[in-house]
Amino acid sequence: MRRFKIFASFIAAALVAVSCGGPQKMADNASLVNYKVSPDPLETHGGKVALSVDVSYPEKYFHKKAVVTATPYLQYEGGVTELKSETLQGEQVEDNFKVISYTSGGSFSYTDEVDYTPEMMRSELYVKGKATVKNKEADLPPIKIADGIITTPLLVMKNAKTISFGDNFKRIIPEQYVADIHYIINRYDVRNSELKQDDITGMRDFITAANENERVDMKGIEVSAYASPDGALDLNTKLSGNREGSASRYLKRDLKKAEVEVPEDEAFFKMLTTPEDWDGFKKLMEASDIQDKDLILRVLSMYSDPVVREKEIRNIAEAFEEIKVKILPELRRSVFTVSVEKIGWSDEELKQWVVDNMDTLNLEELLYSASLFKDNETKLALYGKAWEKYPKCIRAANNVGVVKLAMKDVDGAKKAFEAAKAIKDHNIVKNNLGVIALTQGDVETAEQLFTAASGAGEEINYNLSIIKILQGDYDAAKSYLGASQNFNNALVILLNGQPDKAYEMLNGLKGDNAKVDYLMAVAAARGDDKDAMLDALRAAVAKKAKLKEYAAKDVEFFQYFEDEAFKGIIQ
Repeated sequence: MRRFKIFASFIAAALVAVSCGGPQKMADNASLVNYKVSPDPLETHGGKVALSVDVSYPEKYFHKKAVVTATPYLQYEGGVTELKSETLQGEQVEDNFKVISYTSGGSFSYTDEVDYTPEMMRSELYVKGKATVKNKEADLPPIKIADGIITTPLLVMKNAKTISFGDNFKRIIPEQYVADIHYIINRYDVRNSELKQDDITGMRDFITAANENERVDMKGIEVSAYASPDGALDLNTKLSGNREGSASRYLKRDLKKAEVEVPEDEAFFKMLTTPEDWDGFKKLMEASDIQDKDLILRVLSMYSDPVVREKEIRNIAEAFEEIKVKILPELRRSVFTVSVEKIGWSDEELKQWVVDNMDTLNLEELLYSASLFKDNETKLALYGKAWEKYPKCIRAANNVGVVKLAMKDVDGAKKAFEAAKAIKDHNIVKNNLGVIALTQGDVETAEQLFTAASGAGEEINYNLSIIKILQGDYDAAKSYLGASQNFNNALVILLNGQPDKAYEMLNGLKGDNAKVDYLMAVAAARGDDKDAMLDALRAAVAKKAKLKEYAAKDVEFFQYFEDEAFKGIIQ
């Protein structure tokens, strides 16, 4: 009986030893460990591949005295990238690692991220490890736990938008010539001495030149006659009317003498009278150094009745004596305003000047003419000529940079933008330097410049949306893009989990761009629409054969990798 008990105890101890096992047994049973990876397949966002893994160990697996080091790694053609290792321990190990129970098993969560490289696109996530019990150890076999890596965010179009300065070219330029004649107090006859003044003789020359120039249209002549605000209103009303008559008669005689024919109708000739020119009085008073000027201006603001105004001003006796000499004579006048329109070059004429001799064009004509041509070579020549003739013109310098960048001359564009900035630190130039930074891969500087250029135009929001897509912040990108219809907005909609809406937007953008068709194929694949996916992918590779190789590695199509129709497209 006693021998049976001893034997039974031996068998029990043996069973415990077997159930606890050693590191090799943990290696042999490694497939019993459960791994749940998120996301699966892996994805790249903002240039990183981030993942989380929930690991569950079954009961009676983890040796009580074992220390296990587990290391996830990405395996792909031509390389391996290891993630951080995690160390765990059995319940009888005296250390500070995560404890896993032998009896009930256990779990832990793991997170990490690595920088994405293009080689990782078609890769697999494995976990390997090493189990150690005292002086014994065993390598845990590699176990595949996820596929990777979805790279759809990298399809973003980095076509940041430059901004050009506009021109101030006006084909029709209004111009006015203003002259006046003055009268003696209470008189309305036009004196010969007034007709010899420079502004009156200049008006005669202006009208004659306009009449002889086929590119100048006479639009109208206005005669405004005034009386000073001193004296009785009825007298001033009659006086201003007579002054208008004498001024008009003089002007019409002068036009006839110069053989200048103008319409006689009221629409062309406008006659105006102002019996008491209080507005003119106030303007001259404000500009004068007359004693008690402020007091007189206060009277004007306090009283609107002209009789009361004149009375109160006359009461300021000493000041009124100056007013009679310095102010009132200037108000006894008739003013001639001649309005013309200068007709500029037509588009066809400007184009011919560009061919014949663009040197003859002024700044605004050069800047405007550039908009008449589609080829970048001519645009660059025009903006360059403008910059050469007007070296301090920020518009010319900036627009040279815009055209050079369109011609793929990044270094030349950058120099032009920097020169424009040296002229003036303008938001438009900041944006364009941001485009240069993004083109050269400096996302951080590009974001700083785009943000600083806020308000320069709607292009800023689009450019910032590219930055946010590159950073993996799709909500922010969507807020910048709003309801705009473009490839990047469709991409953001897709990345935010709305493949049907993305497909609909892309369908409206179809044209020569193969990337549009390709992203449609991705959206259809996410929406489990195989036929639409195949049609879109066919269209994409027909426009750009290189996409075959890309699609063959694109995990978006993982479920179709063995599909004969899919393979027929990409092979």
